[in-house]
Amino acid sequence: MTRRADLGLGTAQFGREPTGLSPHARVGEEQVRAILDTAAASHLALIDTAPRYGEAERLLGQSWPFPSPFKVITKTLRLSEGLDRIEARARRSLERMGLPRGHALLVEHGEDLLAPEGRQLWARLEKLRDEGLFQKIGISIHGDDEPLLLARRFCPDIVQVPCSVLDQRFSENGTLRALKDLGCEVQLRSVFLQGLLFLPREALPAALGDAGPRLSRIRRILAEAGADPMQAALAFAQTRPEASSVIVGVASAAELRALIAASHAPVPDLDWKALSLDCPVALDPRQWSSAPDGLSSAA
Repeated sequence: MTRRADLGLGTAQFGREPTGLSPHARVGEEQVRAILDTAAASHLALIDTAPRYGEAERLLGQSWPFPSPFKVITKTLRLSEGLDRIEARARRSLERMGLPRGHALLVEHGEDLLAPEGRQLWARLEKLRDEGLFQKIGISIHGDDEPLLLARRFCPDIVQVPCSVLDQRFSENGTLRALKDLGCEVQLRSVFLQGLLFLPREALPAALGDAGPRLSRIRRILAEAGADPMQAALAFAQTRPEASSVIVGVASAAELRALIAASHAPVPDLDWKALSLDCPVALDPRQWSSAPDGLSSAA
């Protein structure tokens, strides 16, 4: 049987107003509680959140099942906020979630570590880990970051990397393997590329017009193979041998149940390379003129 990475739950949609092309309303406390209950019952252990996710941390703190079975990851503020504020906010994140300690604290933008104060920022994370407030520290990578440079320089416990069937760059160029060889725990996020694989061509943001024909061809390949796009996207991410976890975002317990079911479906027989999308703008949602948030930035 093909090994699959564990699913983790992203919370970017919790307690935040929808943006862009998102079809969802804000996820409220009752829905968050139902999502967490479903996650616990399905043995999903990892929860991924961040201060920039609006009220997500507060909602989590009000909604944990008891006893909570989760390992919780949160992120730092940007370096521009200042080192003292970053440290204080990390402590505050635990308070908001009602946790004595967290599983991990990640630098949310790897580029902050390459700034003049990058070493001092990392030292603050090491301090919080040494105090026992976080078990692990790490880095969240974006498409234009230099993950191997950062991993070699700072030796993070965890590295979160965007990787999807559409965006296979870090898998194809050996970055995922190199990170694992360096001793990093590799977690994959943005595995649905903010729902791009599911959007009809007429719903694409204007900036992605050039990617439309290629996306149509990818959907046609999936249809001809009888492969469900969600199952294919999850199967690609979960079968990366370097990945320990695949983080997905949802807006309801029903969505989470559908994702869990899809994650257990047989791995489709597909030529994964034929499904990659070679369009720099499409692979970086920050460049989209109207970015859909349907499955969250963590999805």
